[in-house]
Amino acid sequence: MSKRSFDIISYVLLTIIMLIVLLPLFWLLVSSFKSDFDVMQWPPKFFPTEWVTTQFKYVWSVLPIPTMLKNTVCFAGAVTIISLFFDSLAAYAFSRMEFRGRKIIFGIILLTMMIPFQIVMIPIYLEEYKMGILNTFIGLVLPRAASAYGIFMLTSFFSGIPKSLDEAARIDGMSEIQIYLKIILPLSKPALVTLGIFHLMNNWNDLLYPMMLTSTQEKRTLSAGLATLVGSNAIKYGPTLAATVIAIAPLLIVFLFGQRFFMEGIATSGMKE
Repeated sequence: MSKRSFDIISYVLLTIIMLIVLLPLFWLLVSSFKSDFDVMQWPPKFFPTEWVTTQFKYVWSVLPIPTMLKNTVCFAGAVTIISLFFDSLAAYAFSRMEFRGRKIIFGIILLTMMIPFQIVMIPIYLEEYKMGILNTFIGLVLPRAASAYGIFMLTSFFSGIPKSLDEAARIDGMSEIQIYLKIILPLSKPALVTLGIFHLMNNWNDLLYPMMLTSTQEKRTLSAGLATLVGSNAIKYGPTLAATVIAIAPLLIVFLFGQRFFMEGIATSGMKE
């Protein structure tokens, strides 16, 4: 097989995969502008007979969307920033410093990645109840101030940075915190952006965690608030489609702006010196 034929087949396969991935998103966007009749009709039609904004107006009228959006931005943004800070500090210690019990502690942190959230959700709820921080912003952020996956990922990335840079910095009189701030973090921008996108996506889309720790719509995030559109006996399909578009649109925008760092971080996070 010639190189030209191989390239053509590769482009065709990539185009097919792209269509498979993007078609559901495009269908979701188009369907959010359909009327209830168009959403429910059979056989279904891809494009609406009439483009309407009824579903968005309904969602906006029955739910405090601006408040939920603000809660989601504050929750996901705060968790992302705080977790990046603590994850990177821990990763610096595990990858650049020698201390007693380092491997054991790192192994214990990795073991926590194997524990499903459903196992720890009741202890977390009871702890927050005893502390009196249920249905509060602090109660949402505190349990996720650090991430085992983030520590593991950044430790792997930091280990690929030559330690000779640390030694040269120490000779110049720099402290550990200065090495961390002025050398390690600037060189780790791709990994930090990648991990930041992961944290933002996971917390933005999380449903069970914020529903468990909040009890009023004024404190709930978008995912938890929009879940109320799905009742026990009936599902409002049109408003649910519109609400989904509202929920995922900010994430798509963030990914489009950060995809260059995202792909670079994926490619380099496993490198070793």
